[in-house]
Amino acid sequence: MSKIGYARVSSIDQNLDRQLELLSECDKIFTDKASGKDTNREGFQEMMKFIREGDIVVVTELKRLGRNNKELTETMNLIQLKKATLEVLNLPALTGITDDNLRRLLNNLIIELYKYQAEEERRYIRETQQQGIALAKAKGKYKGGKPKYREDDKRLQLAFKLFLAGSTDKEVEEQTGINRRTFRRYRMKYGVTNESRKKTKKGDSDV
Repeated sequence: MSKIGYARVSSIDQNLDRQLELLSECDKIFTDKASGKDTNREGFQEMMKFIREGDIVVVTELKRLGRNNKELTETMNLIQLKKATLEVLNLPALTGITDDNLRRLLNNLIIELYKYQAEEERRYIRETQQQGIALAKAKGKYKGGKPKYREDDKRLQLAFKLFLAGSTDKEVEEQTGINRRTFRRYRMKYGVTNESRKKTKKGDSDV
């Protein structure tokens, strides 16, 4: 039986140090700097190939495995299919319970309760945000969110240049630190698409 740590942050410019320190007693640690939107993350996939029956997957918080109840459940099911168990460091410890089956049952119950609580908190935040926006619109004070990047932002322009030169959204994220989903949204906003990339390449070949 081994303890396998997993640490994740959402973008390349975020720091993993705090999680790595908390996971320092694990036998092996896998990391990702990517969104928790799905399980197609390199570090996560490597971990799933590595873990064996009886291993314990350790994370500092549930949100490191997924963003919502559905994603968390899918990830937990994948871990269970490998006949491994999950330990979440910020949840109550069950080290005093010697019966493995009882400890596993209680651990899963606690995780389900925290998943539900986290989902309810996110739902409440979304509702209050929407209510605040509706109230501001009614008073004529709503101006929308402040854009993260202006069109002439040097980093954004570099990202556009890399994309037009053939880089994927993931490669752009790795080279500029701009989250790929954020970059994709700005590409759509300013018309930097696969079609414009094809036109750029065609223009270069015609010269």
